[in-house]
Amino acid sequence: MNRNNDSSPLRRRSLFKAAGLGTAGAAGLPLAAGCGEVSGGEGNVQELDQALGILPEYREWPLPAQPDLIGDPPDHPSAFLSYPDPVPQAIPKPPANSGSYQVYVPNWGPVMSRDDPYFQAMREATGGTEIEFVQNAAGPYVESAVQWIKAEEFGDAIFLQAWMTGADANFNETVINRFANLTDLLSGDIAERWPLLAGRGDAAWADSVWSSDPENPTETAGVYAVPWTLKGGPGNAVYYRADLLADAGLAVPTTVEELLEVARAWTDDDAGRWAVSGLDYMSPAWFGLTAGNGWSWDGSAMVHNYERPEYREWVEFNRTLTDEKLRHPNVGSPDFDYKAAQRAGEVLFDQDGWNRWAELTAEVRTTGENPDFELGVLGALNFKGREPVYYGAHGVDGWLFFSKHLSEDALAELLDVSNFVAAPYGTKEYEMVTFGIEGEHFEYDAEGRPAFTEAGNLSKKDSFAYTAMSGVTQVFIDGPADVVQARFAFDEAIQPYLDEDLFAGLRLTAPESSHTATSVFGEKVNDIIYGRAELSELDAAIETWKADGGDEAREFYAKAYKQLHVE
Repeated sequence: MNRNNDSSPLRRRSLFKAAGLGTAGAAGLPLAAGCGEVSGGEGNVQELDQALGILPEYREWPLPAQPDLIGDPPDHPSAFLSYPDPVPQAIPKPPANSGSYQVYVPNWGPVMSRDDPYFQAMREATGGTEIEFVQNAAGPYVESAVQWIKAEEFGDAIFLQAWMTGADANFNETVINRFANLTDLLSGDIAERWPLLAGRGDAAWADSVWSSDPENPTETAGVYAVPWTLKGGPGNAVYYRADLLADAGLAVPTTVEELLEVARAWTDDDAGRWAVSGLDYMSPAWFGLTAGNGWSWDGSAMVHNYERPEYREWVEFNRTLTDEKLRHPNVGSPDFDYKAAQRAGEVLFDQDGWNRWAELTAEVRTTGENPDFELGVLGALNFKGREPVYYGAHGVDGWLFFSKHLSEDALAELLDVSNFVAAPYGTKEYEMVTFGIEGEHFEYDAEGRPAFTEAGNLSKKDSFAYTAMSGVTQVFIDGPADVVQARFAFDEAIQPYLDEDLFAGLRLTAPESSHTATSVFGEKVNDIIYGRAELSELDAAIETWKADGGDEAREFYAKAYKQLHVE
């Protein structure tokens, strides 16, 4: 059993707090006797404190190159207009290692062959550590990961994006019971061996702390994971084909009403073109609905999105897309490629992460398939003249967890690899992790940027492996110069509309009943949206949700809110 580093001389200000709420205050996450398991499931809240004494001591890692556009990270990242000459090496002498490990990762691209030269090159570059990445399609990975972790059949480490953890209603207990406590290795000054991990910063590391006992959190907290990317600024985007809008003589919509007008004017079912494909996680902001857990404070009580009239408006909007055939008919099918549909001009509007803007633009320009191809990003749309909202990104985007059965030496060796991967844009390490081997997976294009070769497109691009081992010390905007300029300007303009996280600084595990009730409700709403049920059934579905777990969750979130903002 891993020990908490309670005697660390760097336990600076022990202000870490966590508390069980309601009945969870009694059950909560009780401290296990010996090496037994903790359990709970009725809900708990953990307050994350960057002043916690067990965090790695921050040491700024100097940037290898200064960005061309200086922002205010993390909500307004800085940017490079051209690719800098990578520094020879951020880690000139990696520790010599010889262990062999297995790491489970989700995958959105090709499954790279195990004999691809990339793996051997990375093994040599990181000091001799051999890692077999078990790559699984991202969709099935989410549900399967819960079972792998429970059975402790995830190799030596597993990567989970933050949104994936919601598939486990008791994820906080899972962390304590299944994963290695890294505190003894990572607490205090780690800069001599892991300078790039030391440069990750308090915000990322504080988001990687869990406590086994909410009644005694300061003494039972531990660092349980290597944090991935530290998020900030606008979370995702709704892209539109700017070239197709211009060709049709249509203006970029600034309201939901205008978007529907454009959608009706552009959609032609017989011609195989539809206005939208994916809008499910971006469009609620247009109606002023709350992101994340969906709860907001009305001044006296917690109110959920489902109970607000704006939610009905959002459901009606989505039903309109169905009834008027404004949505691509293949949306929802497992083999539908959203990005390919927008690239081909079948779809005008589609949601995605920020990588699509630069990557898809660069791909189309490289192939020369459409010299007029241009993507734009919708701003903060509003409905009925209300104040617009844009969903922001908060916390870290995921974690790499290690098996609790690994020895301290094995954990340290894997952290050596994580340290290598934490190197930022402008280093040879970043270039190798991201693009692979020059001449094999990428070549430099006419502008001096790494561009995937045909072999790279078939094997390396979007193949998730070493990229899961750590986030980088700082995130930058990069890509084609015009896209970078536009993204940087967009980030600056959207700042006043970014939503605030009502529970910022808390890790919340809601009562298990609320997860089940929300899942059932979501299926019913999808039936309504896609025409399999009538809008008149929404009210009854809301009442069922409240009775089956919604009201219990209301009490939980109300107490969490008061703990953070009132008491």
